[in-house]
Amino acid sequence: MAALMIQGCGSDVGKSVLVAGLCRLFANRGLTVRPFKPQNMSNNAAVTADGGEIGRAQALQAVACRTPLTVDMNPVLLKPQSDVGAQVIVRGKIAGNWQARGYQEKKAALLDVVLESFRTLQSQSDLVIVEGAGSPAEINLRAGDIANMGFAIAADVPVVLVGDIDRGHVIAALVGAHAVLDEADRAMIRGFVINKFRGDPTLFQDGRTEITARTGWPDLGMAPWLAAAKSLPAEDAVILDHAAAGKGGKVRIVVPMLSRIANFDDFDPLRAEPSVDFAFIPPGTPLPGDADLVILPGTKATLADLAFLRAQGWDIDLAAHVRRGGRVLGVCGGFQMLGRTVADPRGIEGLAGEASGLGLLDVDTVLTSDKVLRPVAGRLANSDARFEGYEMHVGRTDGRGLQRPLLVFDNGAGEGAVSPDGRVAGAYVHGLFASGEARAALLAQLGAASTGIDQAHAVDTALDEVAAMLERSLDISALARIAGLKDFA
Repeated sequence: MAALMIQGCGSDVGKSVLVAGLCRLFANRGLTVRPFKPQNMSNNAAVTADGGEIGRAQALQAVACRTPLTVDMNPVLLKPQSDVGAQVIVRGKIAGNWQARGYQEKKAALLDVVLESFRTLQSQSDLVIVEGAGSPAEINLRAGDIANMGFAIAADVPVVLVGDIDRGHVIAALVGAHAVLDEADRAMIRGFVINKFRGDPTLFQDGRTEITARTGWPDLGMAPWLAAAKSLPAEDAVILDHAAAGKGGKVRIVVPMLSRIANFDDFDPLRAEPSVDFAFIPPGTPLPGDADLVILPGTKATLADLAFLRAQGWDIDLAAHVRRGGRVLGVCGGFQMLGRTVADPRGIEGLAGEASGLGLLDVDTVLTSDKVLRPVAGRLANSDARFEGYEMHVGRTDGRGLQRPLLVFDNGAGEGAVSPDGRVAGAYVHGLFASGEARAALLAQLGAASTGIDQAHAVDTALDEVAAMLERSLDISALARIAGLKDFA
């Protein structure tokens, strides 16, 4: 069956968006398309229909293909818990916590798992579009590789290499990759794409010609800066470095950037609201005194990030915010932090231990080895406003605060907790703001109006815009031939 792999000259060159756009483009042409990434590293993840988790980028790409999420789309997911360690997810389930060096030694054994998932997707589709990770030019990581050329050669999938002109030195990046790759890996690359170009494309024609002359790789086109991509959920935390500043609005909502922040795309719908002045607050910066709402986000390491929060002085800022009558909302790990205590007796997320929480909700949390992964739906407890989202967490939370739930599931069960004065709340549910009704009701509590647009609609519209732009700027017929699609016009 047909397949094509998109690799890049580095991280954040736009591979994920290009794959999503190509998935939608070929799906719009009537093909059955599936996305695939052999190995991903991200704390932004999504719950699949078969009860597992995969990287957020593959979830977006599945939406682009108009197909349900499955664990085969991202069989190996690394979720960093420290600078040198990560939780390893294999086919949607926790396989253990591995140190970086240990993983490098073990990853080759996962190639069979990766290939089996890939073959499963091939059997279901006309075309599989594969996303690489990082860069194949990182030849120090080539031994045992399952994410780039190691997979491409094992699965015999042709590669298109992407260079990011927005960050500069794109000629050197592409020509340099050609220089350092060995002959077998180099032979897998069937062409290159320039991504994120701004301005008059004719001004870089000589550069494209030079790349072809020095590498022998065909020029498959140059994608412009895709403005619609800002409406798509980002997976890499690097985007947070460019998203700290607010834009103005009736109410100010801020999110402290925890060191292991997870699923920060929860807040994309708030960032898009005209009435909201939204900002991520970077480490070393106090929480602003004029915020209307402070949201504590999810985290891959609750105890470690609780200590990190205190090291920034944000606990003091948060206490002052509450004294001034400000509101606080905790999501998943942020919800756990708002309670009286957080305990990790078995070292599920790092070193075993226990710490006092922020004491703003009357609940206690114990982290456990069983992980909750499920889609959920319901309404806000004091409203008919509906939401759809998902739970993805380890830990059990108990306490009297749960008698005042923030949410009510469709089965009648309460979820989360609200303080007696109604100003502090938390819940495990991710995606709460994506539902237009729920977001409008939550913003109304702050005195702000909402567009009421469901995030799913905004994302779907953006995917069509990205696909249309790629149709105009890339040689789609050549990409189809490289992938092995027959009778494609």
